Amino acid sequence: MPRDRSIRSVLIIGSGPIVIGQACEFDYSGSQASRSLREEGIEVILINSNPATIMTDKVTADHIYLKPLTKKSIKEILEKHNIDAVLPTMGGQTALNLAIECQKAGLWEHYGVKIIGVDIDAIETTEDREKFRLKMNELGVNVCKGETATSFLQGKEIAQEIGFPLVIRPSYTLGGSGGGFVNSPDEFEKALTHGLHTSPIHEVLIEQSILGWKEYELELLRDNKGNIIIICSIENFDPMGVHTGDSITVAPAMTLPDTVYQEMRNLAIRMMNGIGMFAGGCNVQFAVNPDDDSIIGIEINPRVSRSSALASKATGYPIAKIAAKLAIGYNLDELSNAITGTTSAYFEPALDYVIVKIPRWNFDKFQGSDRHLGLSMKSVGEVMGIGRNFQEALQKACQSLEIKRNGLGADGKELTDQKAILESLEHPSWNRLFHIYDAFKLGVSFKTIEKLTKIDKWFLNQIEELILLEDEIEKHTIDTLPFELLKEAKEKGYADRQLGHLMRCLESEVFNKRKDLGLNRVYKLVDTCAAEFEAQTPYYYSTFGQENESKVSDKKKVIVLGSGPNRIGQGIEFDYSCVHGILAAKECGYETIMINCNPETVSTDFDVADKLYFEPVFWEHIYEIILQENPVGVIVQLGGQTALKLAEKLEKYGIKILGTNFESLDLAEDRGSFSNILKDNDIPYPEFGVAEDAETAIELSKDIGFPLLVRPSYVLGGQSMKIVINETELESHIVDILRNIPGNKVLLDHFLDGAIEAEADAICDGEDVYIIGIMQHIEPAGIHSGDSYAVLPPYNLGDLVIAQIEAYTKKIALALNTVGLINIQFAIKDNKVYIIEANPRASRTVPFICKAYDEPYVNYAVKVMLGEKKVKDFNFSPMKKGYAIKEPVFSFEKFPNVNKELGPEMKSTGEAIYFIEDLMDDFFLKIYAERNLYLSK
Repeated sequence: MPRDRSIRSVLIIGSGPIVIGQACEFDYSGSQASRSLREEGIEVILINSNPATIMTDKVTADHIYLKPLTKKSIKEILEKHNIDAVLPTMGGQTALNLAIECQKAGLWEHYGVKIIGVDIDAIETTEDREKFRLKMNELGVNVCKGETATSFLQGKEIAQEIGFPLVIRPSYTLGGSGGGFVNSPDEFEKALTHGLHTSPIHEVLIEQSILGWKEYELELLRDNKGNIIIICSIENFDPMGVHTGDSITVAPAMTLPDTVYQEMRNLAIRMMNGIGMFAGGCNVQFAVNPDDDSIIGIEINPRVSRSSALASKATGYPIAKIAAKLAIGYNLDELSNAITGTTSAYFEPALDYVIVKIPRWNFDKFQGSDRHLGLSMKSVGEVMGIGRNFQEALQKACQSLEIKRNGLGADGKELTDQKAILESLEHPSWNRLFHIYDAFKLGVSFKTIEKLTKIDKWFLNQIEELILLEDEIEKHTIDTLPFELLKEAKEKGYADRQLGHLMRCLESEVFNKRKDLGLNRVYKLVDTCAAEFEAQTPYYYSTFGQENESKVSDKKKVIVLGSGPNRIGQGIEFDYSCVHGILAAKECGYETIMINCNPETVSTDFDVADKLYFEPVFWEHIYEIILQENPVGVIVQLGGQTALKLAEKLEKYGIKILGTNFESLDLAEDRGSFSNILKDNDIPYPEFGVAEDAETAIELSKDIGFPLLVRPSYVLGGQSMKIVINETELESHIVDILRNIPGNKVLLDHFLDGAIEAEADAICDGEDVYIIGIMQHIEPAGIHSGDSYAVLPPYNLGDLVIAQIEAYTKKIALALNTVGLINIQFAIKDNKVYIIEANPRASRTVPFICKAYDEPYVNYAVKVMLGEKKVKDFNFSPMKKGYAIKEPVFSFEKFPNVNKELGPEMKSTGEAIYFIEDLMDDFFLKIYAERNLYLSK
């Protein structure tokens, strides 16, 4: 059946602010679906309250509504537009729940809107644990023995019947919230109460525990004729018991016998067909008993998910794009594969490489949080490594994490406390992978590691092999290392830095040695079909081998460094800036090259940049791509702290940084030098001092005076920032900082108690400065700007204060020789404006201002960085009507025992934008009244 011509306009529902359990993967799928529908000439209307994403940008859809995701907002949109269909499968659980709510209220029917891409009954079947269990029994699919309970008493009776150990799963929750394993009656009562409260319908499924079984996922696509293809198989490195969002996962499945895989395929197809005949994507999760290979169906998600974003990046098959086309009536055999351009979309991807996904956590932001992993997801982002073998992909994924490790081990940071290692193996936490390596290195027996972790022998063997290889390498120096051993280490993903550590020499010596020996990285295409057909899409990963498939053109090129994994303090707003950076450079006639390792984002979509290198944002990988491509320069301003940290290396190696130069970036980061600039320009700043040990800090505090704001240099999201009120607190905090970040310069600022905080973003070309927006925070100074409600334009700063902010912003931007974007933060006390800090890069607030004022400021800033335009060449015409409020969103419910007070260290995971017409708005008055509520000292 070809396209349904009656569908001329489609409403896409987004997923709202980023929270743990529902992140940028939906921004990616929503953006891709929107582009896919617009290719067909369909008008796309999009609702999403998240200002930080490219999804809510004019480049994505025809009409964008930055409104709260509520029935009321949907009704307003339906009144305004003649909408033929709604696609609710691209916005995660939030979008689905809203679509069901509107369905129950009769909204879709009243306005004649078709629901496409999903079957609401299928959602009901998969979300309601009891219906799911009954349906699977009917289909002949084994499921865990279990029953649902809607009361405490009923729950206890079921537990008695099934027997311990048990697992509790609340219905209709996101990211496994409220679920858990229980081994005894005492734990059970507490877990049951919690589960019943967490479920919006107060229902839980109580079932037998299959802790330690192997876990797999299949990603499927079905069209209107009932044709189904399997996009890829994904194997969880961690066994059952860890939420799949917190598991290390591998594609394709590594330890799955073909007979079991075929059975799993058949079951997945039977399950998908059994829950409803809709066209679109579906994710099915299975558990396999390691003793007899029997299979149990765990759950099925009839929509795109985090796993489908991963599967898309792993295979190069654009699941959301194809799912959107299937939703409007096309069939798989009528569509072509976007990567090859010649084969049919009805062609199952085949992989001749391995991908490893590792989640990224941020436990250090939640002091006192339970760091153990279980059924409730806790990670805030993820990375993906691509290699020719599992070990190479694993090392590259570890290099991508940005947790101050150079890969899996070989960096001198091993844990050697046997008791702590054994505890970690049995009770998984975020760093168990590293502790498995440490256990082998310490000589813990293979049997013990296997028994405690229940991880498949094959994976453990792979890690043990790395230890044996390192033992061989350590016997040599750089001069005596045999070529074969060096080649093997590089093929297994070792960084030069790791090999330098093993042979007690410099990273550069290893690099030079392998260059002399002709051991060079080559680049391979991700082509969805194991190189059986030629790919048209330039999507590459590096490895060591013969043929280099990345052909270099003679066009002028620019490299944009991405922001790596999402984490608190560096989220999707930098991906927004990177995508705009690429689009702007394309407009200026450059060939654009993207380097990033985050599978959830739009910047790593194969059709955004002219060339995508899916590689760690890690010096060795970046340098080799630069040597391969020879760009005119590299843009570091758009990828947050990740990209900025590499500026020094780029400068040292004589690689041109486009926009603000390294010297200026460094001046802004080095608090002492920056304060000298302020002094020279007669700009007020709080009294400060710089200390490198606790003793100096205490001496300085006598001159500066308490309270003090204590913070390390070169960190992101206010990491380790704290307000201290006496010498004891000061000493203890400085000792903590220097233990975690040795050799750091710690800045002590006199904290302006009770000050108002404001910030400004501007574009500067070295001569002229244009301020794109000034925001006033609702909370007083002392709460990190990322955790504050910010109002654009300011709501009660007088003309005198605004004049000072404008004058200082221009002075600082010029004094720092800024070329591109700059963000400056201010504290205002007694009508005097003090400078807190300046960041000459894209900031969290830039996308917010772009959306609020409806202007593509990143596009303008990048043209300035490239030297193609001056500030005066642009005709700035912001839409200024009423006020826009940036509303921070937290994921505290994932960490129930954590202090919810806010301070100088950022804790929010995402944000929403809320527009008001005037300051008498109820929403504004409420948050203004509560502005001091969560401030902590």
